[in-house]
Amino acid sequence: MRFIIRWAMPVLLAMTFVPAAQAASSEKPVLVFAAASLGDVLQNVGDAFQAEWHAAPVFSFAASSALARQIAASGGADMFISADTAWMDYLDRKALIDRRTRRNLLSNRLVLIAPAASTTTMAIRAHFPLAAALQGGRLAIAEPDSVPAGRYGREALIHLQVWDSVKDHLAPAENVRAALAYVARGETALGIVYETDAKAEPRVRVAGVFPGDTHAPIIYPVALTKGAKPEARSFLTFLESDAAAAMFRKAGFTVLPGRSK
Repeated sequence: MRFIIRWAMPVLLAMTFVPAAQAASSEKPVLVFAAASLGDVLQNVGDAFQAEWHAAPVFSFAASSALARQIAASGGADMFISADTAWMDYLDRKALIDRRTRRNLLSNRLVLIAPAASTTTMAIRAHFPLAAALQGGRLAIAEPDSVPAGRYGREALIHLQVWDSVKDHLAPAENVRAALAYVARGETALGIVYETDAKAEPRVRVAGVFPGDTHAPIIYPVALTKGAKPEARSFLTFLESDAAAAMFRKAGFTVLPGRSK
């Protein structure tokens, strides 16, 4: 009798897990286009989603501007997470998102960073001596004409009346993570990135924090695209779960209450 029981238990366990595994294997991976600043945390959220017997999401990270234009040109994505509302509005005007699924997911803060070995610290206020702090070097910033982090940064510098003093000393980057890398490698003296980017990179330090009233609120909206796979709704639900919220907060993001429209 003991022999029968010893072998029966693994069989029962296998029978328990097979249906869940089969359900996961029947799902199609969700393709998520997301702002570059979400790269680290969304990989962790995706792993947690997969651990609940879902197919692992596939992520494409880049500047929100580049991703929105790619969706407009050729589609492909099931979900878009932008680092600002403007690029989500751009797709909404083209009727390329499911407006009913749009939510404001996260918020962030804008910071001035320096290489970790630097001792530069600045009180960011009107007319602060940013140009002098560059000491002949350049300021890394995401492309300010289109990339959200760059637009927030330019708006803040204009508000603080220091833009004109540094606009000819920029090192524009294709996205905020590229701007972060310039500073981390010591290629620029200072940079403007999100607080979460600075937290994720040990080779940089925060030299100052931009007051929130110097630029538009940093909002990360999410929405499913028109024609998104059914599985995308499950991942959207998971993004709003307590488990995902804990991961976002650990990464330094502020979790927002939800639906925007």
